[in-house]
Amino acid sequence: MNHTLINDFNEIVSGRRSIRNYDPTVKITRLEMTEILTTATLAPSSVNLQPWRFVVIDSPEGKATLAPLAKFNQNQVATSAAMIAVFADMNSIDYADDIYGKAVEQGLMPAEVRDAQLPAIKGLVSTMSPEQLKEMNLIDAGLVSMQLMLAARAHGYDTNPIGGYEKDQIAEAFGMDKERYYPVMLISIGKAIDKGYQSVRLPVDAITEWK
Repeated sequence: MNHTLINDFNEIVSGRRSIRNYDPTVKITRLEMTEILTTATLAPSSVNLQPWRFVVIDSPEGKATLAPLAKFNQNQVATSAAMIAVFADMNSIDYADDIYGKAVEQGLMPAEVRDAQLPAIKGLVSTMSPEQLKEMNLIDAGLVSMQLMLAARAHGYDTNPIGGYEKDQIAEAFGMDKERYYPVMLISIGKAIDKGYQSVRLPVDAITEWK
């Protein structure tokens, strides 16, 4: 057991706070943001369809568009280095050929495995109701969102997940097809200007059953 890795991970997790006030002078370069997002996308997803999509809102114009849609989170919009809108792509199956094709090209999967799995995956998705597909994608988008926040923390930044915003308007506000891209959450990211508050967690014994 590598205690150093465990301690490092515990420090990353325990150091995360939900932050509402950031240092507005701190910016995150596109290179570093790309590194954070790349780490986030290592999260697992159902049959590896990776349905998550991101809109990084870091320009004054972008934040001005977002502000009226996040009325109860004005400090985060104004002071964060960026607001990241996480969406679930309801047409993620369109990328299946590319994903599995690249896996074969990179020697990660035999071609015969791809050829057997792709028709089965496409057949499965084609039989799912919109609600079933949405549920699957929301789980995957939740996984990538948590990994994004941990990746940000590893880079020395603070985050806060936000669920209270105008979800029925945000896709169109940023030029996206609202029928295809389902909003999952906003994540503010930057350098905290205050420590925030550490929250209490229920003890494991209260939430776990051993069988």
